[in-house]
Amino acid sequence: MTKLIIQIPCFNEEENLLTTLNDLPKTVEGIDALEVLVINDGSTDNTEQIAMDWGANVINIKPNKGLANAFRTGLQECLKLGADIIVNTDADNQYCAKDIENLVKPILNHEADIVIGARDIFSIKDFSLLKKLLQKLGSAVLRLLSSTRVDDAPSGFRAFTKEAAFRLNIFDNYTYTMETLVQAGAKDLRVTSVPIRVNPNTRKSRLVKNIFDYIFKSMKTTIRMFIIYRPFRFFMILAILAGIMGLGLGGRFLYFYLTGNGNGHIQSLILSSIILISSVQLVIIAIMGELLSINRKLIEDIQTRVRKIELKDK
Repeated sequence: MTKLIIQIPCFNEEENLLTTLNDLPKTVEGIDALEVLVINDGSTDNTEQIAMDWGANVINIKPNKGLANAFRTGLQECLKLGADIIVNTDADNQYCAKDIENLVKPILNHEADIVIGARDIFSIKDFSLLKKLLQKLGSAVLRLLSSTRVDDAPSGFRAFTKEAAFRLNIFDNYTYTMETLVQAGAKDLRVTSVPIRVNPNTRKSRLVKNIFDYIFKSMKTTIRMFIIYRPFRFFMILAILAGIMGLGLGGRFLYFYLTGNGNGHIQSLILSSIILISSVQLVIIAIMGELLSINRKLIEDIQTRVRKIELKDK
């Protein structure tokens, strides 16, 4: 029997939650049992009561701890409830719930471990041109960094297999969207995208205060995840760039020295030496980072086994 749980992180969503819940499908092809889990992230309105009256499972977090924590808590609770597939969607009814069937299809066909709902960004009227371009650019950068094929990296409309949920470890406090993709690439989880539709905007995003704040936080999160999960690649790129710069400055000094104009260019030699030493240090950091990364992978494997044993014992 295949069990699907749709999880909905919520924070003060009394105006939109009931519409979101009513739009959810009652049955999905290939799914034998379907449940809904509402993660009430410290709401101070009637979000919890609306979810309970509708018939959803509810888990409360107090006080409000943010979207990433609510997503992580939801995954853990879904596993406890026996989910084989987990779908995450937003409480503001941004995503078209009818597309859940398309979202889980690659998982049911054993073609993917994680499926991302890809919006047609340029057709969304509520997005400015700048936001549309930045969304596309951000997805392209994340594809490169995570080694995954994803068309809409910031999309929160996602489906996960039970195994993927076991292996993901979300520790960022801002958002889970980028971290899960970088982790998926590092852990060889199969990621694919399917086109989805969106509903008209019901409220402003609480995650994005302004576009520049979002860009800064997204870049910080992406770089942080890249350092954690791809340390050798990250520091070796810096080492190579520093090495090229150092050799270039050293070549500049040699050119002027051999052509008889060495006086006055000794600063190039000094700067070249400093940068080349830094390049060697970055290579050492890359090697140490890779060793730490291997140790982290071993610990995560143990953690995954412990999680499975704990759930089996319950």
